[in-house]
Amino acid sequence: MIQKYHRVQTILPLLEKCRTFKELKQLHGLMITTSLIKQIIPLSNLIDFCTNSETSNLNYAESVFLQIDHPSVYIWNSMIRGHSNSNNPNEALFIYREMQQLGYSPDHFTFPFVLKACATINDQNYGKCVHDRIIKTGFDSDLYASTSLIHMYVSCADVEAGEKVFDGIPHRNVVAWTTLIAGYVNNDRATDAIRAFKEMEFSNVEPNDITLVNVLVACAQNRDIETGASIHDRVRQIGSFSTESNSTSNVILNTAILEMYAKCGSLKKARAIFDEMPERNVVAWNSMIGAYNQYGRAWEALKLFMGMRISGLNPDEATFLSLFSACANIGALVLGQGLHSYIEKTNIGKDVAVGTSLMDMYAKTGDTQSAAQIFNGLERKDVMAWTSMIMGMAMHGQSHEALDLFREMQRDDEVKPDHITYIGVLCACSYAGLVDEGYKHFNSMTNLYGLVPMEEHYCCMVDLLSRAGVLIEAEKLVQKMPMEPNIAIWGALLNGCEIHENVNLADRVGNRIMELRSQGSGVYVLLSNIYAKAGRWQGVKMAREFMKSKAVERSYGWSSVEVKALSP
Repeated sequence: MIQKYHRVQTILPLLEKCRTFKELKQLHGLMITTSLIKQIIPLSNLIDFCTNSETSNLNYAESVFLQIDHPSVYIWNSMIRGHSNSNNPNEALFIYREMQQLGYSPDHFTFPFVLKACATINDQNYGKCVHDRIIKTGFDSDLYASTSLIHMYVSCADVEAGEKVFDGIPHRNVVAWTTLIAGYVNNDRATDAIRAFKEMEFSNVEPNDITLVNVLVACAQNRDIETGASIHDRVRQIGSFSTESNSTSNVILNTAILEMYAKCGSLKKARAIFDEMPERNVVAWNSMIGAYNQYGRAWEALKLFMGMRISGLNPDEATFLSLFSACANIGALVLGQGLHSYIEKTNIGKDVAVGTSLMDMYAKTGDTQSAAQIFNGLERKDVMAWTSMIMGMAMHGQSHEALDLFREMQRDDEVKPDHITYIGVLCACSYAGLVDEGYKHFNSMTNLYGLVPMEEHYCCMVDLLSRAGVLIEAEKLVQKMPMEPNIAIWGALLNGCEIHENVNLADRVGNRIMELRSQGSGVYVLLSNIYAKAGRWQGVKMAREFMKSKAVERSYGWSSVEVKALSP
Protein backbone atom coordinates (compact mmCIF):
# COMPACT_ATOMS: atom_id res chain seq x y z
CA MET A 1 0.00 0.00 0.00
CA ILE A 2 2.81 2.39 0.92
CA GLN A 3 4.64 1.46 -2.26
CA LYS A 4 1.54 2.23 -4.35
CA TYR A 5 1.19 5.59 -2.60
CA HIS A 6 4.78 6.49 -3.50
CA ARG A 7 4.16 5.50 -7.11
CA VAL A 8 1.13 7.82 -7.23
CA GLN A 9 3.14 10.64 -5.67
CA THR A 10 5.85 10.08 -8.27
CA ILE A 11 3.60 9.97 -11.34
CA LEU A 12 1.41 12.99 -10.46
CA PRO A 13 4.20 15.63 -10.72
CA LEU A 14 5.27 14.06 -14.01
CA LEU A 15 1.73 14.32 -15.39
CA GLU A 16 1.51 17.95 -14.28
CA LYS A 17 4.81 18.77 -16.01
CA CYS A 18 3.86 16.88 -19.18
CA ARG A 19 3.80 19.18 -22.22
CA THR A 20 3.72 16.93 -25.30
CA PHE A 21 1.57 14.02 -26.38
CA LYS A 22 4.68 11.88 -26.80
CA GLU A 23 5.55 12.38 -23.12
CA LEU A 24 1.95 11.57 -22.14
CA LYS A 25 2.07 8.23 -23.98
CA GLN A 26 5.23 7.32 -22.11
CA LEU A 27 3.61 8.17 -18.78
CA HIS A 28 0.50 6.24 -19.79
CA GLY A 29 2.65 3.19 -20.47
CA LEU A 30 4.33 3.63 -17.08
CA MET A 31 0.92 3.79 -15.40
CA ILE A 32 -0.09 0.51 -17.06
CA THR A 33 3.11 -1.35 -16.07
CA THR A 34 2.92 -0.13 -12.47
CA SER A 35 -0.82 -0.81 -12.09
CA LEU A 36 -1.54 2.89 -11.52
CA ILE A 37 -3.94 2.83 -14.44
CA LYS A 38 -6.74 1.97 -11.99
CA GLN A 39 -5.97 4.93 -9.69
CA ILE A 40 -8.60 7.64 -10.13
CA ILE A 41 -6.36 10.68 -9.57
CA PRO A 42 -3.66 9.79 -12.15
CA LEU A 43 -6.43 8.74 -14.56
CA SER A 44 -8.15 12.10 -14.05
CA ASN A 45 -4.92 13.93 -14.88
CA LEU A 46 -4.40 11.76 -17.94
CA ILE A 47 -7.93 12.47 -19.23
CA ASP A 48 -7.51 16.18 -18.42
CA PHE A 49 -4.42 16.39 -20.62
CA CYS A 50 -6.23 14.74 -23.54
CA THR A 51 -9.32 16.97 -23.24
CA ASN A 52 -7.51 20.25 -22.65
CA SER A 53 -8.09 22.67 -25.55
CA GLU A 54 -4.33 23.23 -26.08
CA THR A 55 -3.32 19.55 -26.06
CA SER A 56 -6.59 18.03 -27.18
CA ASN A 57 -6.68 14.45 -28.45
CA LEU A 58 -10.25 13.35 -27.89
CA ASN A 59 -9.82 10.01 -29.66
CA TYR A 60 -7.08 9.03 -27.22
CA ALA A 61 -9.21 10.30 -24.32
CA GLU A 62 -12.10 8.13 -25.55
CA SER A 63 -9.89 5.03 -25.75
CA VAL A 64 -8.74 5.55 -22.15
CA PHE A 65 -12.21 6.49 -20.91
CA LEU A 66 -13.84 3.33 -22.30
CA GLN A 67 -11.43 1.19 -20.27
CA ILE A 68 -12.38 2.80 -16.95
CA ASP A 69 -14.81 0.61 -15.01
CA HIS A 70 -16.14 3.34 -12.72
CA PRO A 71 -15.32 6.84 -13.95
CA SER A 72 -15.65 9.60 -11.36
CA VAL A 73 -17.97 12.55 -11.98
CA TYR A 74 -14.79 14.60 -12.45
CA ILE A 75 -13.73 12.36 -15.35
CA TRP A 76 -17.22 12.51 -16.89
CA ASN A 77 -17.03 16.29 -16.66
CA SER A 78 -13.61 16.33 -18.33
CA MET A 79 -14.95 14.30 -21.25
CA ILE A 80 -18.00 16.57 -21.60
CA ARG A 81 -15.82 19.69 -21.38
CA GLY A 82 -13.42 18.41 -24.03
CA HIS A 83 -16.21 17.69 -26.51
CA SER A 84 -18.05 20.95 -25.76
CA ASN A 85 -14.90 22.79 -26.94
CA SER A 86 -14.46 20.59 -30.00
CA ASN A 87 -15.81 20.74 -33.55
CA ASN A 88 -18.47 18.22 -32.56
CA PRO A 89 -20.28 19.61 -29.47
CA ASN A 90 -23.12 17.12 -30.02
CA GLU A 91 -20.85 14.45 -28.58
CA ALA A 92 -20.81 16.36 -25.27
CA LEU A 93 -24.60 16.04 -25.11
CA PHE A 94 -24.40 12.33 -25.86
CA ILE A 95 -21.87 11.78 -23.04
CA TYR A 96 -24.03 13.83 -20.63
CA ARG A 97 -27.04 11.64 -21.45
CA GLU A 98 -24.98 8.45 -21.10
CA MET A 99 -23.62 9.66 -17.74
CA GLN A 100 -27.13 9.92 -16.31
CA GLN A 101 -28.30 6.64 -17.84
CA LEU A 102 -25.48 4.87 -16.02
CA GLY A 103 -26.62 6.35 -12.73
CA TYR A 104 -24.10 9.19 -12.27
CA SER A 105 -25.46 12.49 -10.97
CA PRO A 106 -24.13 15.67 -12.59
CA ASP A 107 -22.72 18.39 -10.34
CA HIS A 108 -22.43 22.18 -10.65
CA PHE A 109 -19.40 21.75 -12.96
CA THR A 110 -21.25 19.46 -15.36
CA PHE A 111 -24.07 21.82 -16.34
CA PRO A 112 -21.96 24.73 -17.64
CA PHE A 113 -20.07 22.42 -20.01
CA VAL A 114 -23.32 20.91 -21.33
CA LEU A 115 -24.96 24.32 -21.68
CA LYS A 116 -21.93 25.59 -23.60
CA ALA A 117 -22.45 22.77 -26.11
CA CYS A 118 -26.15 23.67 -26.39
CA ALA A 119 -25.23 27.31 -27.03
CA THR A 120 -22.69 26.36 -29.71
CA ILE A 121 -25.17 24.29 -31.71
CA ASN A 122 -28.19 26.53 -30.88
CA ASP A 123 -30.13 23.63 -29.36
CA GLN A 124 -32.48 25.48 -27.03
CA ASN A 125 -34.76 22.49 -26.52
CA TYR A 126 -31.92 20.43 -25.08
CA GLY A 127 -30.87 23.48 -23.08
CA LYS A 128 -34.34 23.71 -21.55
CA CYS A 129 -34.11 20.05 -20.48
CA VAL A 130 -30.80 20.82 -18.80
CA HIS A 131 -32.43 23.83 -17.16
CA ASP A 132 -35.17 21.58 -15.73
CA ARG A 133 -32.52 19.19 -14.41
CA ILE A 134 -30.67 22.09 -12.76
CA ILE A 135 -33.85 23.13 -10.94
CA LYS A 136 -34.65 19.56 -9.83
CA THR A 137 -31.15 19.00 -8.46
CA GLY A 138 -31.11 22.33 -6.61
CA PHE A 139 -28.29 23.91 -8.60
CA ASP A 140 -30.44 26.84 -9.81
CA SER A 141 -28.93 28.93 -7.01
CA ASP A 142 -25.41 28.23 -8.30
CA LEU A 143 -24.08 31.41 -9.95
CA TYR A 144 -21.88 29.48 -12.40
CA ALA A 145 -24.78 27.33 -13.61
CA SER A 146 -27.15 30.33 -13.82
CA THR A 147 -24.66 32.36 -15.85
CA SER A 148 -24.24 29.43 -18.24
CA LEU A 149 -28.02 29.29 -18.62
CA ILE A 150 -28.10 32.98 -19.57
CA HIS A 151 -25.38 32.38 -22.16
CA MET A 152 -27.27 29.41 -23.60
CA TYR A 153 -30.55 31.30 -23.95
CA VAL A 154 -29.10 34.48 -25.48
CA SER A 155 -26.98 32.36 -27.87
CA CYS A 156 -30.23 30.74 -29.02
CA ALA A 157 -31.75 34.23 -29.49
CA ASP A 158 -34.20 33.80 -26.58
CA VAL A 159 -33.15 36.97 -24.78
CA GLU A 160 -36.33 37.09 -22.70
CA ALA A 161 -35.58 33.67 -21.16
CA GLY A 162 -32.02 34.82 -20.45
CA GLU A 163 -33.35 37.97 -18.75
CA LYS A 164 -35.66 35.84 -16.60
CA VAL A 165 -32.75 33.70 -15.39
CA PHE A 166 -30.67 36.84 -14.78
CA ASP A 167 -33.46 38.46 -12.73
CA GLY A 168 -33.56 35.35 -10.53
CA ILE A 169 -29.88 35.63 -9.51
CA PRO A 170 -29.73 37.21 -6.03
CA HIS A 171 -26.08 38.31 -6.15
CA ARG A 172 -24.87 39.04 -9.69
CA ASN A 173 -21.16 39.23 -10.36
CA VAL A 174 -19.34 40.79 -13.30
CA VAL A 175 -19.55 37.55 -15.31
CA ALA A 176 -23.35 37.41 -15.08
CA TRP A 177 -23.71 41.08 -16.07
CA THR A 178 -21.23 40.71 -18.92
CA THR A 179 -23.00 37.60 -20.24
CA LEU A 180 -26.30 39.48 -20.39
CA ILE A 181 -24.72 42.56 -22.01
CA ALA A 182 -22.94 40.41 -24.62
CA GLY A 183 -26.25 38.65 -25.29
CA TYR A 184 -27.93 41.97 -25.99
CA VAL A 185 -25.10 42.99 -28.33
CA ASN A 186 -25.17 39.72 -30.27
CA ASN A 187 -28.94 39.99 -30.69
CA ASP A 188 -28.82 43.56 -32.08
CA ARG A 189 -30.20 45.14 -28.92
CA ALA A 190 -27.54 47.77 -28.40
CA THR A 191 -29.78 50.13 -26.41
CA ASP A 192 -30.52 47.37 -23.88
CA ALA A 193 -26.81 46.55 -23.63
CA ILE A 194 -25.94 50.17 -22.77
CA ARG A 195 -28.84 50.35 -20.29
CA ALA A 196 -27.70 47.12 -18.59
CA PHE A 197 -24.15 48.48 -18.34
CA LYS A 198 -25.39 51.60 -16.57
CA GLU A 199 -27.48 49.46 -14.21
CA MET A 200 -24.39 47.35 -13.54
CA GLU A 201 -22.41 50.44 -12.57
CA PHE A 202 -25.28 51.63 -10.36
CA SER A 203 -25.10 48.22 -8.62
CA ASN A 204 -21.40 48.90 -7.84
CA VAL A 205 -20.19 45.94 -9.90
CA GLU A 206 -16.83 46.77 -11.49
CA PRO A 207 -16.70 45.92 -15.23
CA ASN A 208 -13.80 43.97 -16.71
CA ASP A 209 -12.21 44.34 -20.15
CA ILE A 210 -14.71 41.93 -21.73
CA THR A 211 -17.59 44.01 -20.37
CA LEU A 212 -16.12 47.22 -21.77
CA VAL A 213 -15.44 45.68 -25.19
CA ASN A 214 -19.07 44.56 -25.48
CA VAL A 215 -20.42 47.94 -24.38
CA LEU A 216 -18.16 49.69 -26.88
CA VAL A 217 -19.54 47.42 -29.63
CA ALA A 218 -23.04 48.41 -28.50
CA CYS A 219 -22.07 52.10 -28.66
CA ALA A 220 -20.77 51.54 -32.20
CA GLN A 221 -24.00 49.82 -33.22
CA ASN A 222 -26.10 52.58 -31.66
CA ARG A 223 -23.83 55.43 -32.84
CA ASP A 224 -23.69 56.47 -29.15
CA ILE A 225 -20.42 58.39 -29.15
CA GLU A 226 -21.21 60.07 -25.81
CA THR A 227 -21.32 56.80 -23.84
CA GLY A 228 -18.42 55.43 -25.87
CA ALA A 229 -16.26 58.48 -25.12
CA SER A 230 -17.05 58.20 -21.41
CA ILE A 231 -15.87 54.57 -21.45
CA HIS A 232 -12.72 55.68 -23.29
CA ASP A 233 -12.05 58.25 -20.53
CA ARG A 234 -12.66 55.60 -17.90
CA VAL A 235 -10.21 53.21 -19.57
CA ARG A 236 -7.53 55.89 -19.68
CA GLN A 237 -8.09 56.76 -16.02
CA ILE A 238 -7.69 53.18 -14.82
CA GLY A 239 -4.60 52.74 -16.95
CA SER A 240 -5.76 50.02 -19.36
CA PHE A 241 -5.18 52.36 -22.28
CA SER A 242 -1.47 52.83 -21.72
CA THR A 243 1.27 53.36 -24.28
CA GLU A 244 3.50 51.19 -22.10
CA SER A 245 1.19 48.20 -22.23
CA ASN A 246 1.05 45.68 -25.05
CA SER A 247 -1.11 42.92 -23.58
CA THR A 248 -3.56 41.06 -25.79
CA SER A 249 -6.52 42.32 -23.74
CA ASN A 250 -5.44 45.91 -24.25
CA VAL A 251 -5.10 45.42 -28.01
CA ILE A 252 -8.67 44.10 -28.11
CA LEU A 253 -9.96 46.93 -25.90
CA ASN A 254 -8.14 49.62 -27.84
CA THR A 255 -9.44 48.20 -31.12
CA ALA A 256 -13.00 48.32 -29.75
CA ILE A 257 -12.48 52.01 -28.82
CA LEU A 258 -11.10 52.72 -32.30
CA GLU A 259 -14.03 51.00 -34.00
CA MET A 260 -16.54 52.81 -31.79
CA TYR A 261 -15.21 56.20 -32.88
CA ALA A 262 -15.03 55.09 -36.51
CA LYS A 263 -18.60 53.76 -36.59
CA CYS A 264 -19.78 56.98 -34.93
CA GLY A 265 -18.21 59.01 -37.75
CA SER A 266 -15.23 60.39 -35.81
CA LEU A 267 -12.49 59.17 -38.15
CA LYS A 268 -9.96 61.71 -36.87
CA LYS A 269 -10.34 60.43 -33.31
CA ALA A 270 -10.25 56.81 -34.49
CA ARG A 271 -6.99 57.44 -36.35
CA ALA A 272 -5.51 59.13 -33.27
CA ILE A 273 -6.34 56.05 -31.19
CA PHE A 274 -4.85 53.83 -33.89
CA ASP A 275 -1.61 55.85 -33.99
CA GLU A 276 -1.31 55.73 -30.17
CA MET A 277 -1.67 51.95 -29.97
CA PRO A 278 1.65 50.41 -28.86
CA GLU A 279 0.71 47.14 -30.53
CA ARG A 280 -1.65 46.54 -33.42
CA ASN A 281 -2.99 43.19 -34.54
CA VAL A 282 -4.68 42.41 -37.85
CA VAL A 283 -8.10 43.26 -36.41
CA ALA A 284 -6.93 46.79 -35.48
CA TRP A 285 -5.56 47.40 -38.98
CA ASN A 286 -8.74 45.98 -40.53
CA SER A 287 -10.92 48.24 -38.37
CA MET A 288 -9.10 51.38 -39.51
CA ILE A 289 -8.95 50.28 -43.16
CA GLY A 290 -12.65 49.39 -43.07
CA ALA A 291 -13.52 52.73 -41.46
CA TYR A 292 -11.80 54.72 -44.23
CA ASN A 293 -13.54 52.64 -46.87
CA GLN A 294 -16.93 52.98 -45.16
CA TYR A 295 -16.75 56.77 -45.29
CA GLY A 296 -15.66 56.98 -48.92
CA ARG A 297 -11.95 57.54 -48.30
CA ALA A 298 -10.76 54.65 -50.39
CA TRP A 299 -7.26 55.98 -51.09
CA GLU A 300 -6.54 56.34 -47.35
CA ALA A 301 -7.70 52.75 -46.90
CA LEU A 302 -5.33 51.54 -49.62
CA LYS A 303 -2.40 53.56 -48.26
CA LEU A 304 -3.03 52.18 -44.78
CA PHE A 305 -2.92 48.68 -46.25
CA MET A 306 0.59 49.39 -47.50
CA GLY A 307 1.51 50.47 -43.97
CA MET A 308 0.12 47.18 -42.70
CA ARG A 309 2.31 45.22 -45.10
CA ILE A 310 5.39 47.26 -44.12
CA SER A 311 4.67 46.46 -40.46
CA GLY A 312 5.08 42.76 -41.29
CA LEU A 313 1.48 41.69 -40.73
CA ASN A 314 -0.25 39.50 -43.28
CA PRO A 315 -3.77 40.55 -44.35
CA ASP A 316 -6.69 38.19 -43.80
CA GLU A 317 -10.10 37.72 -45.40
CA ALA A 318 -11.59 40.82 -43.72
CA THR A 319 -8.73 42.96 -45.05
CA PHE A 320 -9.45 42.02 -48.65
CA LEU A 321 -13.17 42.54 -48.27
CA SER A 322 -12.44 46.22 -47.53
CA LEU A 323 -9.69 46.51 -50.16
CA PHE A 324 -11.75 45.12 -53.04
CA SER A 325 -14.62 47.38 -52.01
CA ALA A 326 -12.24 50.37 -52.00
CA CYS A 327 -10.96 49.47 -55.49
CA ALA A 328 -14.53 49.16 -56.74
CA ASN A 329 -15.49 52.56 -55.30
CA ILE A 330 -12.68 54.43 -57.08
CA GLY A 331 -12.48 52.26 -60.19
CA ALA A 332 -8.95 51.08 -59.44
CA LEU A 333 -9.01 48.01 -61.71
CA VAL A 334 -5.23 47.58 -62.03
CA LEU A 335 -4.73 47.68 -58.27
CA GLY A 336 -7.62 45.24 -57.84
CA GLN A 337 -5.94 42.88 -60.30
CA GLY A 338 -2.73 43.08 -58.26
CA LEU A 339 -4.62 42.20 -55.07
CA HIS A 340 -6.31 39.37 -56.97
CA SER A 341 -2.88 37.95 -57.89
CA TYR A 342 -1.86 38.14 -54.25
CA ILE A 343 -4.81 36.15 -52.91
CA GLU A 344 -4.42 33.53 -55.63
CA LYS A 345 -1.15 32.53 -53.93
CA THR A 346 -2.90 31.98 -50.59
CA ASN A 347 -5.95 30.15 -49.26
CA ILE A 348 -7.75 33.49 -48.93
CA GLY A 349 -8.81 33.23 -52.56
CA LYS A 350 -10.96 30.19 -51.72
CA ASP A 351 -13.12 32.15 -49.25
CA VAL A 352 -16.63 32.61 -50.67
CA ALA A 353 -17.07 36.13 -49.25
CA VAL A 354 -13.70 37.26 -50.64
CA GLY A 355 -14.53 35.70 -54.02
CA THR A 356 -17.84 37.55 -54.08
CA SER A 357 -16.13 40.83 -53.17
CA LEU A 358 -13.52 40.28 -55.90
CA MET A 359 -16.24 39.56 -58.43
CA ASP A 360 -18.08 42.71 -57.33
CA MET A 361 -14.89 44.75 -57.83
CA TYR A 362 -14.45 43.49 -61.40
CA ALA A 363 -18.12 44.05 -62.18
CA LYS A 364 -18.13 47.63 -60.88
CA THR A 365 -14.89 48.54 -62.65
CA GLY A 366 -16.27 47.36 -66.01
CA ASP A 367 -14.42 44.05 -66.40
CA THR A 368 -17.57 41.95 -66.54
CA GLN A 369 -15.76 39.10 -68.30
CA SER A 370 -13.42 38.56 -65.33
CA ALA A 371 -16.37 39.02 -62.97
CA ALA A 372 -18.28 36.28 -64.81
CA GLN A 373 -15.30 33.90 -64.63
CA ILE A 374 -15.05 34.34 -60.85
CA PHE A 375 -18.82 34.09 -60.47
CA ASN A 376 -18.93 30.80 -62.37
CA GLY A 377 -16.07 29.45 -60.24
CA LEU A 378 -17.71 30.21 -56.87
CA GLU A 379 -18.38 27.06 -54.85
CA ARG A 380 -21.50 28.61 -53.37
CA LYS A 381 -23.48 31.50 -54.85
CA ASP A 382 -25.47 33.42 -52.24
CA VAL A 383 -27.86 36.30 -52.90
CA MET A 384 -25.00 38.79 -52.64
CA ALA A 385 -23.02 37.04 -55.38
CA TRP A 386 -26.00 36.91 -57.75
CA THR A 387 -26.90 40.52 -56.98
CA SER A 388 -23.37 41.83 -57.52
CA MET A 389 -23.16 40.16 -60.92
CA ILE A 390 -26.60 41.42 -61.99
CA MET A 391 -25.80 44.96 -60.82
CA GLY A 392 -22.41 44.94 -62.56
CA MET A 393 -23.89 43.89 -65.88
CA ALA A 394 -26.73 46.40 -65.60
CA MET A 395 -24.33 49.26 -64.78
CA HIS A 396 -22.22 48.59 -67.87
CA GLY A 397 -24.96 48.33 -70.46
CA GLN A 398 -25.37 44.55 -70.51
CA SER A 399 -29.04 44.75 -69.61
CA HIS A 400 -30.23 41.63 -71.42
CA GLU A 401 -27.40 39.56 -69.93
CA ALA A 402 -28.32 40.89 -66.47
CA LEU A 403 -31.97 39.90 -66.92
CA ASP A 404 -31.00 36.45 -68.23
CA LEU A 405 -28.86 35.99 -65.12
CA PHE A 406 -31.77 37.03 -62.91
CA ARG A 407 -33.98 34.41 -64.53
CA GLU A 408 -31.25 31.84 -63.87
CA MET A 409 -31.14 32.98 -60.25
CA GLN A 410 -34.89 32.46 -59.93
CA ARG A 411 -34.43 28.84 -60.98
CA ASP A 412 -32.05 28.28 -58.05
CA ASP A 413 -34.24 27.05 -55.19
CA GLU A 414 -31.53 27.71 -52.58
CA VAL A 415 -31.44 31.49 -53.02
CA LYS A 416 -34.10 34.19 -53.16
CA PRO A 417 -33.67 37.74 -54.55
CA ASP A 418 -33.76 40.62 -52.08
CA HIS A 419 -34.48 44.35 -52.35
CA ILE A 420 -31.01 45.12 -53.73
CA THR A 421 -31.31 42.40 -56.38
CA TYR A 422 -34.44 44.05 -57.69
CA ILE A 423 -32.71 47.44 -57.90
CA GLY A 424 -30.24 45.83 -60.33
CA VAL A 425 -33.04 44.16 -62.28
CA LEU A 426 -35.07 47.37 -62.61
CA CYS A 427 -31.95 49.34 -63.58
CA ALA A 428 -31.31 46.81 -66.34
CA CYS A 429 -34.87 47.28 -67.59
CA SER A 430 -34.44 51.06 -67.45
CA TYR A 431 -31.21 51.10 -69.46
CA ALA A 432 -32.75 48.81 -72.07
CA GLY A 433 -36.10 50.67 -72.19
CA LEU A 434 -38.08 47.52 -71.34
CA VAL A 435 -41.23 49.05 -69.84
CA ASP A 436 -43.44 45.93 -69.79
CA GLU A 437 -40.69 43.75 -68.35
CA GLY A 438 -39.94 46.44 -65.77
CA TYR A 439 -43.56 46.41 -64.60
CA LYS A 440 -43.53 42.62 -64.50
CA HIS A 441 -40.49 42.51 -62.22
CA PHE A 442 -41.73 45.43 -60.11
CA ASN A 443 -44.98 43.58 -59.42
CA SER A 444 -43.23 40.24 -58.86
CA MET A 445 -41.36 41.69 -55.91
CA THR A 446 -44.50 41.50 -53.80
CA ASN A 447 -46.40 38.77 -55.64
CA LEU A 448 -43.58 36.20 -55.70
CA TYR A 449 -41.30 37.11 -52.80
CA GLY A 450 -43.31 39.32 -50.46
CA LEU A 451 -40.88 42.24 -50.86
CA VAL A 452 -42.42 45.68 -50.39
CA PRO A 453 -41.00 48.18 -52.95
CA MET A 454 -38.86 50.92 -51.41
CA GLU A 455 -38.01 54.44 -52.61
CA GLU A 456 -35.13 53.07 -54.69
CA HIS A 457 -37.44 50.73 -56.61
CA TYR A 458 -39.93 53.50 -57.34
CA CYS A 459 -37.02 55.66 -58.49
CA CYS A 460 -35.95 52.93 -60.93
CA MET A 461 -39.49 52.62 -62.28
CA VAL A 462 -39.89 56.40 -62.66
CA ASP A 463 -36.53 56.51 -64.44
CA LEU A 464 -37.61 53.65 -66.73
CA LEU A 465 -40.92 55.29 -67.65
CA SER A 466 -39.35 58.74 -68.03
CA ARG A 467 -36.56 57.53 -70.31
CA ALA A 468 -39.13 55.66 -72.41
CA GLY A 469 -41.18 58.86 -72.81
CA VAL A 470 -44.18 57.61 -70.82
CA LEU A 471 -44.05 60.78 -68.71
CA ILE A 472 -47.72 61.05 -67.69
CA GLU A 473 -47.64 57.45 -66.48
CA ALA A 474 -44.41 58.19 -64.62
CA GLU A 475 -46.04 61.22 -62.93
CA LYS A 476 -49.04 59.11 -61.90
CA LEU A 477 -46.72 56.50 -60.38
CA VAL A 478 -45.04 59.23 -58.33
CA GLN A 479 -48.44 60.44 -57.10
CA LYS A 480 -49.46 56.90 -56.07
CA MET A 481 -46.28 56.23 -54.08
CA PRO A 482 -46.95 55.20 -50.45
CA MET A 483 -44.07 57.43 -49.30
CA GLU A 484 -43.11 61.05 -50.00
CA PRO A 485 -40.98 61.24 -53.20
CA ASN A 486 -37.37 62.19 -52.60
CA ILE A 487 -35.13 64.37 -54.76
CA ALA A 488 -33.81 61.35 -56.70
CA ILE A 489 -37.31 60.44 -57.87
CA TRP A 490 -38.14 64.01 -58.93
CA GLY A 491 -34.74 64.16 -60.63
CA ALA A 492 -35.49 60.99 -62.61
CA LEU A 493 -38.79 62.49 -63.78
CA LEU A 494 -37.09 65.78 -64.62
CA ASN A 495 -34.46 63.94 -66.65
CA GLY A 496 -37.27 62.47 -68.75
CA CYS A 497 -38.64 65.97 -69.23
CA GLU A 498 -35.32 67.10 -70.69
CA ILE A 499 -34.98 64.05 -72.96
CA HIS A 500 -38.50 64.45 -74.36
CA GLU A 501 -38.69 68.27 -74.05
CA ASN A 502 -41.78 68.34 -71.86
CA VAL A 503 -41.59 71.83 -70.34
CA ASN A 504 -45.07 71.82 -68.79
CA LEU A 505 -44.31 68.75 -66.68
CA ALA A 506 -40.90 70.22 -65.87
CA ASP A 507 -42.71 73.27 -64.44
CA ARG A 508 -44.73 71.08 -62.08
CA VAL A 509 -41.70 69.02 -61.09
CA GLY A 510 -39.65 72.19 -60.63
CA ASN A 511 -42.19 73.58 -58.17
CA ARG A 512 -41.99 70.41 -56.09
CA ILE A 513 -38.20 70.43 -56.18
CA MET A 514 -38.14 74.03 -54.93
CA GLU A 515 -40.04 72.86 -51.84
CA LEU A 516 -37.31 70.35 -50.96
CA ARG A 517 -34.07 71.19 -49.20
CA SER A 518 -31.77 69.59 -51.70
CA GLN A 519 -28.02 70.05 -51.20
CA GLY A 520 -27.08 68.91 -54.71
CA SER A 521 -26.96 71.19 -57.70
CA GLY A 522 -27.78 68.58 -60.36
CA VAL A 523 -31.58 68.95 -60.41
CA TYR A 524 -31.42 72.76 -60.54
CA VAL A 525 -28.91 72.71 -63.38
CA LEU A 526 -31.10 70.19 -65.19
CA LEU A 527 -34.17 72.40 -64.71
CA SER A 528 -32.19 75.41 -65.97
CA ASN A 529 -31.11 73.48 -69.08
CA ILE A 530 -34.72 72.51 -69.87
CA TYR A 531 -35.82 76.13 -69.69
CA ALA A 532 -32.82 77.25 -71.78
CA LYS A 533 -33.57 74.68 -74.49
CA ALA A 534 -37.15 75.95 -74.62
CA GLY A 535 -36.00 79.59 -74.75
CA ARG A 536 -37.60 80.42 -71.41
CA TRP A 537 -34.85 82.64 -70.03
CA GLN A 538 -36.93 83.86 -67.13
CA GLY A 539 -37.10 80.25 -65.92
CA VAL A 540 -33.34 79.92 -66.30
CA LYS A 541 -32.85 83.05 -64.20
CA MET A 542 -35.26 81.79 -61.54
CA ALA A 543 -33.43 78.45 -61.20
CA ARG A 544 -30.04 80.16 -60.96
CA GLU A 545 -31.28 82.71 -58.38
CA PHE A 546 -32.83 79.93 -56.33
CA MET A 547 -29.48 78.09 -56.24
CA LYS A 548 -27.78 81.29 -55.16
CA SER A 549 -30.33 82.07 -52.43
CA LYS A 550 -30.05 78.56 -51.00
CA ALA A 551 -26.22 78.62 -51.28
CA VAL A 552 -26.27 75.52 -53.47
CA GLU A 553 -22.82 75.10 -54.97
CA ARG A 554 -22.49 73.59 -58.40
CA SER A 555 -20.80 70.20 -58.32
CA TYR A 556 -18.55 69.15 -61.18
CA GLY A 557 -17.96 65.76 -62.71
CA TRP A 558 -14.52 64.17 -62.52
CA SER A 559 -12.63 61.21 -63.90
CA SER A 560 -9.65 59.27 -62.62
CA VAL A 561 -6.89 57.37 -64.39
CA GLU A 562 -4.57 54.81 -62.76
CA VAL A 563 -1.02 55.97 -63.49
CA LYS A 564 0.97 53.96 -60.97
CA ALA A 565 -0.97 51.45 -58.92
CA LEU A 566 0.11 50.56 -55.41
CA SER A 567 1.72 47.16 -55.12
CA PRO A 568 0.39 44.70 -52.55
